[in-house]
Amino acid sequence: MRKQQWGLYIHIPFCRQKCFYCDFPSFAGRERYEADYTDALCRELLDQGVLYREKWGRPATIYMGGGTPSVLPVKLMERLLQMLCRIFALTENEDPPELEFTVECNPGTVDAEKLALLHTYGVNRLSFGVQTFDDGLLQAIGRIHTGRQAAETMQLAREAGFQNVSMDLMYGLPQETLAMLQHDLEAMVALKPEHISIYGLQLEAGTAFAKMQELGKLMLPDEETVEQMYDLMTSFLPAHGYARYEISNFAQPGYESRHNLSYWQDVPYLGVGAAAHSYLAGRRYANGTDIPSYIEAMRAGKSVRVEEEPADRAIAMEEFAFLALRTVRGLSREAFSKRFGVSLESVYSKTIEKMKQQGLLEEQDGFLRLTSLGMKYGNVVFEAFLLT
Repeated sequence: MRKQQWGLYIHIPFCRQKCFYCDFPSFAGRERYEADYTDALCRELLDQGVLYREKWGRPATIYMGGGTPSVLPVKLMERLLQMLCRIFALTENEDPPELEFTVECNPGTVDAEKLALLHTYGVNRLSFGVQTFDDGLLQAIGRIHTGRQAAETMQLAREAGFQNVSMDLMYGLPQETLAMLQHDLEAMVALKPEHISIYGLQLEAGTAFAKMQELGKLMLPDEETVEQMYDLMTSFLPAHGYARYEISNFAQPGYESRHNLSYWQDVPYLGVGAAAHSYLAGRRYANGTDIPSYIEAMRAGKSVRVEEEPADRAIAMEEFAFLALRTVRGLSREAFSKRFGVSLESVYSKTIEKMKQQGLLEEQDGFLRLTSLGMKYGNVVFEAFLLT
């Protein structure tokens, strides 16, 4: 029995190759640490996972992300899954499944054996980092797979028994055209994933793309083309059965990501692994990012969790507001009042009125939500809700 809804995030920081746009805490060429890191994860799970299971019961969702979790060798992945089963009884036969267990995979890093292993140990949702089906674009952004491999991987997933698969797609890539995105969208819906996440390329500091941009070597689509790409994607996917439920996420009915929704709905979560973050009892924590230091700390029975600067009331309100506004459902006046003891209007009346006048916000049934225009210019709205 679950006493409190909560989520578990497990970070696998290994990659075959670092993508040129990626600023996540992930590393290529660190295979020598994989076995020791898996041991360390199991130690932290035994410590923290058991603690929160006893306190709150089994998590509602588990998400294994990275990095690329699917690069772990079969034996190491099995060891980790066995530990999770030992702690949380993941292989219980549930219909419908009470627990959503997602593992991120990249085409080119999974085969039939590894997918069968995941399915056997209770994983019931996969998230594939496809990004594009165009081989030239894939090479240009640093991916290791081909468009054909992406389609073949989906077939393997279905054969292994997975009935809930998400795929990631990116737009605004170097030298990408509107026609290329159209082809990507058509190729993706033809594979019939239950969930699709779409992200516009962002140039993050410290990435290979950011350095290329500084040197004038990155040829990106102009703003007008990127806007046309956004409009194409937001009209194409609903027309093919994928309802938008969050700014970047679309799903067939009933296949929304429960784990991601928990982030946007103020649900606590425990993060394990190097660089993992936790949100517990209204406080945020982060594990150190250095892999050897994490391994040594776990061996010594020491915590690597550091509490981040406690959020003051204003910051907590900001986060609560703009995370909820990312979703199609929107920000509940009742939930805000219950969380902070004051009305939404008493804090944000001027902001709400201004955003309504600009056509970016609307209200219905006690929820404040982004309009279609607001979804397009969400950052404008989120910035307006900053109090500090």
